Amino acid sequence: MEKSRVLVVGGTGYIGRRIVKACLVQRHETYVLMSPEIGLDVEKLQLLLSFKAQGARLVEASVDDHRGLVAAVKQVDVVVSAMSGVHFRAHKLLLQLKLVEAIKEAGNVKVV
Repeated sequence: MEKSRVLVVGGTGYIGRRIVKACLVQRHETYVLMSPEIGLDVEKLQLLLSFKAQGARLVEASVDDHRGLVAAVKQVDVVVSAMSGVHFRAHKLLLQLKLVEAIKEAGNVKVV
């Protein structure tokens, strides 16, 4: 089976961390979007470092940074969005739309 290069957006969340782990177990080249806004959230930083130790590549970009997001998407074949939609639903929807726009601009990931 051909392995994919997978970017997980929201990789430190409840579902996202499980997706990252599954990608690593399946030996996909796994990229995790690391937002500069993560700040000093020690738990999330430790989780990201553990992903890195397992072979994931951390890509620093914000969903609000269109250029950075496009650059991140250009490195992969598959984008998985695991961003939470629980709080501030309208804001989260806008972030999802920004991700879709970056995917379209990058042009290398099929949108389904």
